[in-house]
Amino acid sequence: MNREQKQQLVEKLHAAWLQASSAVVVHYRGLSVGQSGELRGALHQSGIAFQVVKNTLARRAAEDTSFAAAKPLFTGPIAVAYGNDPVAMAKALSDFAKSNDALKIQGGVLDGKLLDKTQITALALLPSREVLLAKLLGSMQSPISGFVRTLAEVPASFVRTLAAIRDQKQAA
Repeated sequence: MNREQKQQLVEKLHAAWLQASSAVVVHYRGLSVGQSGELRGALHQSGIAFQVVKNTLARRAAEDTSFAAAKPLFTGPIAVAYGNDPVAMAKALSDFAKSNDALKIQGGVLDGKLLDKTQITALALLPSREVLLAKLLGSMQSPISGFVRTLAEVPASFVRTLAAIRDQKQAA
């Protein structure tokens, strides 16, 4: 890459990293082209970008962004996954790292805070956004449905009482 191409890459990454809320830095040495394509595909399905980048260019692109906290992670052959869904990113990378020993998660950044490998793994164990929203909605609906059942029980109880009185009078 010539100087102009490097500058364009830094500007492109800087703009993308300003928009993204989280990133994970990985070492990828030993991944085949097919494995790398498979990883990119898995990340792309979750709306996550994956970029192999030189350390010096990554440091320059990270300046004045929330990714500046990740500068200590920019050593060795790195790739950076970035986007706005940290749980999906952590899940995809952790799942891929389990089946491919060549991919090593180094750490990441979430809203400007540096995360280590164990914190990334903990993020991967969280339920997806959709599951969390469904649980929240269920929690919100539970008191309402209980209230509705209570209100419906009053007339039903009254009807059962009238039916019991009717049966009693018919028996007498």
